[in-house]
Amino acid sequence: MIIIRLLFSIGFFGIINVLYAQIIGCTDPLAINFNSNATKNDGSCIYNSASLSAENSFILSAVIEETSGLIYWNNFIWTHNDHDDKNLYALKLNDIENYQKFTLTEIININWEEVSQDNDYLYVGDFGNNSNGNRTNLKILRIEKKSLLSGSPVIDSISFVYSNQTDFSGTGANNTDFDCEAFIVGTDNIYLFTKQWVTQKTGIYLLSKTPGNHIASLTATLNVQGLITGSVYLEHQRLIALCGYSTLLQPFIFLLYDFLENDFTNGNKRKIDLALPFHQVEGITTNNGLDYYCSNEKFVHSIVTIPQKLHTLDLSPYLGEYFNRIELRTEYYERNSAFKVFPNPTYNELLIENESKGNLINLEILNTYGQVVLTKHFIDKTLVFTGHLAPGFYLLKLDDGNTFAIKKIIKN
Repeated sequence: MIIIRLLFSIGFFGIINVLYAQIIGCTDPLAINFNSNATKNDGSCIYNSASLSAENSFILSAVIEETSGLIYWNNFIWTHNDHDDKNLYALKLNDIENYQKFTLTEIININWEEVSQDNDYLYVGDFGNNSNGNRTNLKILRIEKKSLLSGSPVIDSISFVYSNQTDFSGTGANNTDFDCEAFIVGTDNIYLFTKQWVTQKTGIYLLSKTPGNHIASLTATLNVQGLITGSVYLEHQRLIALCGYSTLLQPFIFLLYDFLENDFTNGNKRKIDLALPFHQVEGITTNNGLDYYCSNEKFVHSIVTIPQKLHTLDLSPYLGEYFNRIELRTEYYERNSAFKVFPNPTYNELLIENESKGNLINLEILNTYGQVVLTKHFIDKTLVFTGHLAPGFYLLKLDDGNTFAIKKIIKN
């Protein structure tokens, strides 16, 4: 039991062999230098170049010509414009031309570049800084989800400065390291991914989730050879998908996955070009980690006009193997468990029993973003109502102090 709890503390899905010496190397079968004997990924994987075509592309309403960020929440895709407009827009895939509009009252949109989320809040990044690199009012708006849906949004803000920016004189347009269009929200912190215009790299900054004034601390730099404009994070799957484009407006996706804890650079790093030339891709999101949505804002230059669009992408050829390995690791915990859970798949309720009687059990259900959507405490057995959960894949986490288990749940 002690070993199982230790394994979980090292990584949510990681099964680390603490009894035998590890073989370090590339653990991804899709990589050129895959080592079938490796038991621990060292981030050394090398990949052939790849290009991905969109499965479908939909022209968006002219109201959101400058779509600049995406999230998937409450069975809608949410987006926003990058300046002046104070609204969030919720779109349905089967009716993309129509949308719901949610206004953030008493808020100014100086340069909204990204939207992210956790269980309770939406976060909107008002930190675009490419015109001169010298903004001193960078912030992330935090909007309570329940209040937004009720029509009376409760909003506060996280203001910040970059730890390594000491010179605030103007740099001129598109000539700064302190422009940002992408960030992710984890359980404990926010992580910013900047656009370094000259070097075509991205700086990764750690930032507090607590409203107030903070310093964003530089933790790493990635050579993405492009400009990062959007991001989505599946925390407990240890997966980040970034989107961006080159100076010639060649869009791409940059995947970070199979990393340890919050060191996003020590796992696999794979860049995939998108077969969408001259598309200024600005946002990316997913509802399951394999099927993705990305958006581009309207682009007009000389004889080229690209309308604002939403694209669907299938990344299962690149991430399917990784997700299969995650499921195998989950099955390890299921085999080493005294907990019984049924029915699974479930519609409206789950019955959970613990064969080890008499202990208080802590229960959590997590969605594919690693966000806790339900918590409960019980002894021996309980009935959990799941009717309010959206259909999809969830993880059930159970812990009675002696026995730990993770079980895969399918909600129909």
